[in-house]
Amino acid sequence: MSGTFADFGQQITTGAKAYMKAHGDTVAGKKVELIVKDVTGPAPDVAKRLAQELVVKDEVDFIVGFGLTPNALAVASIASEAKKPTVIMNAASSVITTKSPYLVRTSMTLPQVTEPMAQWAFKSGVRKVYTIVADYGPGHDAEKAFRTAFGKAGGEIVGDLRVPLKNPEFGPFVQRIKDAKPQAVFVFMPAGELALGFMKAFSERGLDKAGIKLLTTGDLTEDGILEALGEHALGVISTHHYSIAHDSPENKTFLAAYAQLSPQRPNFMAVGAWDGMAAIYEVARRLNGTIDGDKAMQAFKGLKIKSPRGPLEIDAETRDVVQTVYVREVKKVGGKLYNVEFDQFPGVKDPGK
Repeated sequence: MSGTFADFGQQITTGAKAYMKAHGDTVAGKKVELIVKDVTGPAPDVAKRLAQELVVKDEVDFIVGFGLTPNALAVASIASEAKKPTVIMNAASSVITTKSPYLVRTSMTLPQVTEPMAQWAFKSGVRKVYTIVADYGPGHDAEKAFRTAFGKAGGEIVGDLRVPLKNPEFGPFVQRIKDAKPQAVFVFMPAGELALGFMKAFSERGLDKAGIKLLTTGDLTEDGILEALGEHALGVISTHHYSIAHDSPENKTFLAAYAQLSPQRPNFMAVGAWDGMAAIYEVARRLNGTIDGDKAMQAFKGLKIKSPRGPLEIDAETRDVVQTVYVREVKKVGGKLYNVEFDQFPGVKDPGK
């Protein structure tokens, strides 16, 4: 809720509250109470301490949230010891749900949204790609998934770079990519300041004018920062599981509820929280309001949700999310920028497992 990644917390919290606003704050005869703790950023020790507080002092039935992978990994042992169902609403490293049988995810994994990008890129005629990712778990996942899938299709990775999470100077990195003259660059940066920094350097160093295509996961062009990216985001191709431009009744309901709580655009993190709450409400109904950790985890397995993003299912074996991944292009619609879907890969599981 504070620091560089404060927007992650705001999106997740508002998404959860929006679900409660739209569906009421009682389920199976029980009052739903949201207790919000600020982990301040990628701080595993803080995350672990706060999770212990939630279990011991607050006696919660579910632990939810997790904008960042290191924090989710730190809490896995707490979830196991306390047998507390823990819903990952954003953090996207493949490995997370393997760390405890009490973890379930309603967001995505980086390989899940990256592999379709590699497949689409090759199909559309791209053969030589340079990769650049943030140097932490999800970045490594994205790099590996793109390299594997693109190579399998017959493409070539002509170079790769990893940049630090804290205060990177993007100019020299981007210049190296430009000098290598690839057909395209594949990028993963977490949504927010890093994405903005990369896009600024990409434009300033003239990679778009040099004819280098920008391919990315939806983090780089996430809905919440798209307007801030401005005109140079136009034409960027991404693969992701959610866009506010998605046309469905469920998305209209979500957008209306979110707008009542915040003037900012919601993004995929808010949807991960909305769907996490939807899953919790359904589990609570199935258990008649009495939450037992093991029974709750059984109820999560195979659960299907009509999400604002499209159909969503919790894989019964991995407790990870199965969903449609969309190919989108940033376009101007009614004078505003949107990720407009034009192709899709239905029923995608996490290829990292």
